[in-house]
Amino acid sequence: MVELTRTVRFCIAEHAAARASGTAGTEPAPAYNTFAGHPLMRGLGRYYEIDVLCRGDVDRRTGYFLNIKVIDDAVRSVCVPVIAQACRERPWVDPTVVLRELVGPLNACLDGAVAEVRWRITPYYAVSMEIDPANSSTPPSAATLTQQFDLAASHRLHVPGMSDAENRAVFGKCNHPSGHGHNYRVEPSVLVPVTPFGTPFTLADLERITSREIVDRFDHKHLNVDLPEFDPARGGLNPSVENIAKVFFDRLAPAIDAEGKGAKLTAMTVWETDKTRCRYTGG
Repeated sequence: MVELTRTVRFCIAEHAAARASGTAGTEPAPAYNTFAGHPLMRGLGRYYEIDVLCRGDVDRRTGYFLNIKVIDDAVRSVCVPVIAQACRERPWVDPTVVLRELVGPLNACLDGAVAEVRWRITPYYAVSMEIDPANSSTPPSAATLTQQFDLAASHRLHVPGMSDAENRAVFGKCNHPSGHGHNYRVEPSVLVPVTPFGTPFTLADLERITSREIVDRFDHKHLNVDLPEFDPARGGLNPSVENIAKVFFDRLAPAIDAEGKGAKLTAMTVWETDKTRCRYTGG
């Protein structure tokens, strides 16, 4: 059993739709090998990405599980028209509604191989749905929302129970007595119930609660000095990216539960730099 993920990039530009489809007496637009994929951008429009995770067995003769061109064609024939129509006729619609409408047909087009579909609505905001292989004909009843936030904070990695020499050996420059800073990226993942009419817990809820509980509290602070969560003198944790992800999860999860809308925080990812991140899933 393998998992194969394919990212399909495309643009929605209604004024170019006729040309892209070859209708209204026009020739179909060529599909150039640009990073943005196709349909391509002409004038002003929307840029989206869809990640399709498929699961299955490898064909011993070809070495393929699934030809990626088949996935590309399926997304462009099934998903792009649905999304384009929604942009044209229902621009106010919750994206989870649109995703719920297309995952079933996409899975059928790919012979039941789809395990998850993730729609990147912006580079930092996405909705995703998993497909239950035992009940693939029923539209998913839940989706995962992810949104990224940023905050700046300083910290010092230092364990009081270790000697100064041990701290320097373990943490290096990160043990500098005056501390140092990072521009952190924070990405909560929230499982939300979905109906044909949307979800009671929306992106606006996620942004409001995360801003209140995480950004407002930790942004532009010295974590060791200003916050009891990371002050050893008050029983706080050493502010490593691992512990930061845990503290953020433990603070945000009950706040989301308290909304009473059926949403549940399932993961917290924190980037310390563009090369280092930690994902905490509770427990």
